[in-house]
Formats: sequence, C-alpha cells, structure tokens
Amino acid sequence: MTVTRTTVGIVGAGPAGLMLSHLLARAGIDTVAVDHRTRHEIETTHRAGILERDSVRLLVDAGVSSRVLTDGHEHRGIDLRFGGESHRIDFQGLAGASTWLYPQTDVFTDLADARARDGGDVRFGVRGTTVADVTGSPFIRYADDRGTVHEISCDYLVGADGSRSICRHEVPDAVRRRHHREYPYAWFGILCRAPASAPELIYTRSDRGFALISQRTEAVQRMYLQCDPSTDPADWSDDRIWSELQARLAGTDGFRLHEGPIFDKTVLPFRSFVQEPLRHGRLLLAGDAAHTVPPTGAKGLNLALADVRVLAEVLELAVRHDDPDALDGYTRRALTRVWKAQHFSYWMTTMLHVPPGADAFDLRRQEGELAMLVASESGRRYLAEGYTGWPAV
Repeated sequence: MTVTRTTVGIVGAGPAGLMLSHLLARAGIDTVAVDHRTRHEIETTHRAGILERDSVRLLVDAGVSSRVLTDGHEHRGIDLRFGGESHRIDFQGLAGASTWLYPQTDVFTDLADARARDGGDVRFGVRGTTVADVTGSPFIRYADDRGTVHEISCDYLVGADGSRSICRHEVPDAVRRRHHREYPYAWFGILCRAPASAPELIYTRSDRGFALISQRTEAVQRMYLQCDPSTDPADWSDDRIWSELQARLAGTDGFRLHEGPIFDKTVLPFRSFVQEPLRHGRLLLAGDAAHTVPPTGAKGLNLALADVRVLAEVLELAVRHDDPDALDGYTRRALTRVWKAQHFSYWMTTMLHVPPGADAFDLRRQEGELAMLVASESGRRYLAEGYTGWPAV
C-alpha cells in the first residue's frame, strides 16, 4: 500500500470536485481528488449545460478559463411556447442578467486543464474506492489499474461523487434526513446534425407533452420531449421523433424545426433529492452527492458550483484559522439555495409537463397558469431571476 497525506481528500473529479480543488489550491490548501471514471470517459459523455451568471463569473474570476466567454453563447432570455404561440422572457430587461449555453463537458475540460496546468493531484480511473473514519481521521482507499492499493489520509473529506455517492452513506441513519420526489415522466433527448431552429431555448407546453429546443453547437442541436420513463429509444425512428417534435411546436405562427440526422438518443428519468445535513464530522457533501433536481430549471451544475464556492470559503477558515466550527455554516448557506432551486425546478417541471391521466380541467388549468405568468411583469421577473440565479448567500 502507498500512503499519501493531504489536507482535503475529494471523492469525485467532475466539475464540483475539480472546482473545489482549484479554489482550495488558490488558497494554498493541498488536495487530492479521485474518480473511478477516466478523463476520456467524462469528456466524451454528452451533457447539456446552461450556466447562470455567477457560474460564469466563478470560472473566469477564479482563473479557470475565459473560454466560456468566447466559445459559449450568451442567452439574454428564453421563449415560453404554449397554445401555439411563443412568449419571450427577457432576462436582461427583467433581471439584468444572462445565462450562457456552455456544455458541462466543456466546463469539465476547462477545470481538468486548469488542474493539470497548476500541478493539481487528480487521479482518474481508480477502482474500488472506499472511505472511512469520517468523524476521526478520514481516509480514502482505492486500487489502481495494476491492483496496487493506495490510501489518502486527510484532515477533511469531501464527497463530490455524484448521484450514486458512496460518501453520503457514511452519514448514519440516525443523523441524516433524505427528501425524495419521483416524477412520472422523463425526457427523450436527441442530438442531431442541423442548423439551430432558434437563437435561444424554447420551453414548450402542449397537450401532447413538454418539449425543449436547445443547442449544442452551430451544427449540432439538442432537443428533448416528454416521455414515459419506461420508453425504449430503439422503438422511436427518426421520422417518429421529428413528427412528434414538430407537432408539439406547431402553432399559428407557422414555426417549424430544422430537421437533420439524429445520432444520439437517450431517455433521462429525473427526480428531486436532498440529503441533510451536508456535514457529518469531517465529511462534507457537495453537488449531486447531496442533492439532485429535475433538469427543467437548468439548476444541477449551477448548484454544484455554488456549493463548492461556499465550501471552499468555510474550509479555508477551518484550515487556515484552525476553526472546524466554521464548517457549521456550510449546511445552512448551501441548503438555502438548494431549496430555492428545488422549488423553482419543481414549479417549472409541473407547469410545463402534462401529468399522466390529465383531464380537460388539468390541461386548461396549465394553460391558465402560463397565460397568467406571461401577462404579469412580476411573474416574468420571478422566472427570470430564478433562471439566471439568485445572489450568493
């Protein structure tokens, strides 16, 4: 066995883990991050990404990369489409903010490059990761591809290891509280080779179900339609997908999507989840290890980055000033934003998706809610402020 000593051990080297490692390095605090995935596996997994204003600021101001400003696409609003008509939500006019279309895989690449540039200790492709002694002297153990066992001894342990986290199970049942909400629908997501059908995102509610028109690049587009979680993508031909998307977007304005070859099909079930507290002893949870949200409000990655911004602050106080009590504020500060995002994502999801078994009253009530929203400046502002992100706590 080889043993490494560090101040903060991080399980998970996705965007949350790498951003935390980067921020702590800037504060002069040593970290080691491990992940069972290889860097290539993470970089080649297609993930959408809408970044809030403060997420963009964090990437740029922390010295990770300014590529989001050159390669990303600023979105100054979205379209809500229902009843066959589009209604613009002007983020800049209502909230003085924008979002940026910048895939999560690009955020990861920027962070991985920054850690490599700065000499960060990041270990991808490890096997059999375990953690232990989270209330005493925490450590991480794993095996490399040759079977050699490695131990990382640390003062503090951070679980940033995603929705299948091993770290969150280290919080005893008597201490933790878990909150769940399952949804009776999923997203059928596609990637296609076609020009953009609109300059910004279109969130569509129709009696046939929800649809989201997004982008990936100038030549590759990402689109989603509401489906049953048990849907098998193999059962859907390209013609059937395009026919359904066009029907959900159809309206009196004659709007039509640009079609093209579909090269990726995925069904994405989703749920809401929060585990409290986010700290137990010397273990702290961040990102999807602590909470997940439906993708409708574009909050997942942004919540993870907001978590680690706060976590880096309190860890610096704990380490630099030998003040472990500083960690007590992390749960309160992070969860204030998490529960706002849970509500916003739930609201967007239930407002735009047709529930199974919906009757005529349900359908007309949804249209009434949307009509009330877009007719009210206060309603539009609420959506704009929630979508572009709340001030840091």
